[in-house]
Amino acid sequence: MFEVLVYLFENYLEADIRPDHLTLTRELSAAGFDDDDIERAVNWFSTLEDMTREGEAAENDVPTGMRLFAEAETAKINSECRGFLLFLEQAGVMQPYQRELVIDRAMALSNNPVTLEEIKWTVLMTLWNQGKANDYLFIADAIFGDEQPTLH
Repeated sequence: MFEVLVYLFENYLEADIRPDHLTLTRELSAAGFDDDDIERAVNWFSTLEDMTREGEAAENDVPTGMRLFAEAETAKINSECRGFLLFLEQAGVMQPYQRELVIDRAMALSNNPVTLEEIKWTVLMTLWNQGKANDYLFIADAIFGDEQPTLH
């Protein structure tokens, strides 16, 4: 499913092309993707869009507490990935509600555990979906750059 998500992002979402469900399914199938993976990826993006609309109301609600991960989350999202999310939040790239979107969407990925690359792509897709162009540039560099960010 993850490969379909990246393909969708690179070929449709980034260019702001939004074909209808039937056209999209047909084109992805012609590109060689499995029907089940296509359906899960389309649902993944639909849920992200729905959650983004709901989360925009919480954008100004900045909690002062600390985020604790549930056992299922720590099993799926390793410490390297959680550290990357913390780095983005501390750097001001992501707000707490965006972090929650990323965690939710990472938990919805079929891979277990998710990789750092998958987390980076999930962050990228989440921020892009919200129109955070400046954040996108930073995230793209973090995804394709060789250096890993350092917490200070």
